[in-house]
Amino acid sequence: MHEDANGDGQRGEPTASGNGVDQEFPSLERELTVFLRRARASSGEMARAVHPDLESSAYGLLFRLEECGRQRATELAAYIGVGKATMSRQLRALEDLGLVTREPDPADGRAWLVHLTEEGRTRFRAVREARRARYVRQLNGWDPREVAELARLLHQLNTVMEK
Repeated sequence: MHEDANGDGQRGEPTASGNGVDQEFPSLERELTVFLRRARASSGEMARAVHPDLESSAYGLLFRLEECGRQRATELAAYIGVGKATMSRQLRALEDLGLVTREPDPADGRAWLVHLTEEGRTRFRAVREARRARYVRQLNGWDPREVAELARLLHQLNTVMEK
């Protein structure tokens, strides 16, 4: 709860600290730092569960391909927020592991579409289901509306961060 100037615990407008930063923002930064550290570690675990040689950063690519289907490398790079060279390197590694394949884009013969192989889809889905089961166990004391609200707020944050 955010206390007002009287310290009575009543919620009011956010107050500015001595350096002009709202008290909520240091708390947000602290919690996001912890969350992101844990998310990186979790992504590494998930990536290794898909394939022992898979880089943790590639797990998000698999997730996106499963969610959206065939995509151009440039679309994936824009979504993930990396350059073309980085995306090419990551896709080459995924191809070498047999998790994705490329095919010519019928709309533009110069471009390629990337998609999961059956092996990639099978491995990814198994890991994703295990991850979801872990979320269910970890959040079993939460009201389903709280889980939905958290998902909504994270979506809102991700949307703002894309801009």
